[in-house]
Amino acid sequence: MRRPSSPCASRDLFAQRLLSKRSRQLLISQAGTGWRDQAGTQHSWQGWMMDLYLGFVFLEGLLAVAIVGTNLLVCATVCLHRELRSVTNCLVACLALADLGVGALAIPFSMVLSMQLTVCFYTCLFLACFPLVTTQFSILLLLLIALNAHLKIRLPSSYAVHVRKGRMLAAVGLCWLLSLLIGLSPMMGWNRLRQYIEVNQTLAASFPAERAAVVLIARDQPYGGFLSKVYPGTREEPHYSQVHDGHLGHCSFTSAFTPEYLIYFVFLACTLLPLVALGGIYADLFWVVRGHLLSRTCQVAKRGELQMARSLLLLVGIFCVCWIPLHVIYCFRLLCPSCQSYAALDRLAVLLSHLNSLANPLVYAMRKKDFGLALRSVFLRYVLCWPRLRGCCCPSAKVHPQGWSSRR
Repeated sequence: MRRPSSPCASRDLFAQRLLSKRSRQLLISQAGTGWRDQAGTQHSWQGWMMDLYLGFVFLEGLLAVAIVGTNLLVCATVCLHRELRSVTNCLVACLALADLGVGALAIPFSMVLSMQLTVCFYTCLFLACFPLVTTQFSILLLLLIALNAHLKIRLPSSYAVHVRKGRMLAAVGLCWLLSLLIGLSPMMGWNRLRQYIEVNQTLAASFPAERAAVVLIARDQPYGGFLSKVYPGTREEPHYSQVHDGHLGHCSFTSAFTPEYLIYFVFLACTLLPLVALGGIYADLFWVVRGHLLSRTCQVAKRGELQMARSLLLLVGIFCVCWIPLHVIYCFRLLCPSCQSYAALDRLAVLLSHLNSLANPLVYAMRKKDFGLALRSVFLRYVLCWPRLRGCCCPSAKVHPQGWSSRR
């Protein structure tokens, strides 16, 4: 058997064999796909998957608009009502800002990742890292809110001395810094750059540029560039070495991160441990309140703090319900790499995780009466521009924005 005369020839021969093998597998898989209805019409799984993807994009778009609108309303309510500017409500507003980032940026980035475009690796990595930053910020804020509620009930006499808004804002800034370090840690090297190139370089090198409306190529930038350049229209077929230097490949959430990073670091260390700590804090908090109730020394203010603690615990429970299924899917992929994965199940888990950002403001409105009335007041005044209904919908004067009393 004659051996290739150069390394380039050997790489080209390997690429041809791999492509021919993939094409045979694709033809075999397509031959057995599809079904026939009662009328005898042939349907393909590819069309069904396309309809599923379009439905996913549509639902994600609606969810992003709803998340941005509701969380903007929460932030505006806290800003417009002076009586609501407590430490707990300020932390709730910071949590709404994190959810606002999910609706404005994380969901569009997730939609781009689901398209599996051929992009530079570091562009793909940045798109995949940003949702991790917002998620980690939400977890740390929930932990900070729980600590605040715990101190308010444990130390009622010295709470105002130890907890101040300036210190709490500094703690929020620390949470944001930790979230950036944790979420952007793959940019520092804990990623799948080598696997990304090895798996996708052949497909990217043989990708016909004439079939694409937009080709994303990174060049003349160190390490492929932080963001790729966009070239509309058609381009010549890239050379193998250019594709390797440009770090091109099919971008998805799992192609940028290693399973070990998603499970051991993101899930176990940065998600599960804070949630266990939250459970311990709330268990001790309710135990203290139970002792006060049994001794009949629980005042009305402490009963209000108990109700607020229940609302915050409900936020933690909703967070677990929304995010745990996605991490369970990642665990199955790590423990059973040969198991079949379902795109519909993955997209449903992603949609459920994004739904958490919409549930938070709804919990504020339903569980806390003053906050719900204030939300309704701001919505009628600034969204519907209908101030005449404020008397029937918001009968309490303390929930009106500050500018109303001066305009009467």
